[in-house]
Amino acid sequence: MKIIDRYILREFFLFLLMVMSLFITLFIIIDFFERLKMFLNNNASTQQMAAFIFYQIPMIVSLTLPVAVLVATLITLSTLSRNSEITAMKANGISLYRISAPIFLSAVGISFFLFFFSEWITPLANQKADFIKYVGIKKEQPRGTFKQSQIWYRGTDSIYNFHLYDSKTGMIEGVSLYFMTDDFRPRLQISAEKALWEKNHWIGHNVQVITLSPGGLPTIEKKGRMVLPVKETPADFEAVQTSPDKMGFFELKNYIDKLVEAGADVTAYLADLHAKIAFAFVTVILTAIGIIFSVHAERSGGIARSIGLGMIIGFSYWIVHAFAVSLGRAGTIPPAAAAWTANGIFLIVAASLSQRIRT
Repeated sequence: MKIIDRYILREFFLFLLMVMSLFITLFIIIDFFERLKMFLNNNASTQQMAAFIFYQIPMIVSLTLPVAVLVATLITLSTLSRNSEITAMKANGISLYRISAPIFLSAVGISFFLFFFSEWITPLANQKADFIKYVGIKKEQPRGTFKQSQIWYRGTDSIYNFHLYDSKTGMIEGVSLYFMTDDFRPRLQISAEKALWEKNHWIGHNVQVITLSPGGLPTIEKKGRMVLPVKETPADFEAVQTSPDKMGFFELKNYIDKLVEAGADVTAYLADLHAKIAFAFVTVILTAIGIIFSVHAERSGGIARSIGLGMIIGFSYWIVHAFAVSLGRAGTIPPAAAAWTANGIFLIVAASLSQRIRT
């Protein structure tokens, strides 16, 4: 690696660290005041508040890293341009493409880092934050656990086991209900192929009821359809299920595969799945746009201008991306096309702008 590459990368990562720290700080301050009422009402300790905020940081990083890279690119190259360093490099036969190559390649690496960070670190941190919020701060009892193959939930007088729960349709696949006596002996087991939330009741389909009598033989009764004695609503089960935006890519993909096997509509989930890849790799596109904007007008602006421009471009992407993905969830456009729409638009913008600069 040449000295000039090391110099540019050192400046870039220094600015990236500063910008990322600024974003994290701002998000924490805003989030803290939004949740301050919850903390005070539940007498949360300083340790609980600090732990909750700490486990929010990975989600903040996942959401803001692409824009932070964009802003760091703008600041780095605009600073070099304002100090006439880019002009000096060009005078020595170094093209703009070669000058920006270290930053661009770093953006590619950061995109892969962001994908795997959002896959492995962020979901675990979200689970920790939710546990602290509901169990530690709000003093709620842990009612259930969610895995891709099983949901275990403790009801008021029973234990429920579901093979799969689709929160968008209110359908439970593979239902098993276990009812206990006061001394925790099994007295009743109800199994159903599936259950649907209809008119404020869970309606089981292809149901088998096993009644266990003390000292007697169990009785088995089969019904095609019946109201299940489940007091909990879909909102109760959603509280123990990880939402798609908090799942990793592979976790969500496994969940979608099981929904497909159950015959459920997975359009909305597919939009979220494709969006996870698209969002991670928009870092490269935004970096290309940042490179173009930063040298478009030599010696113009400074750090404040670069941050402002980066925020405008970044939030513009977020708006377009969120709108397109919402159309994909609704089925208005194909999920994959919806997830990559914003990336495609900004890629076209980058290609168009690149034709107007001298390298």
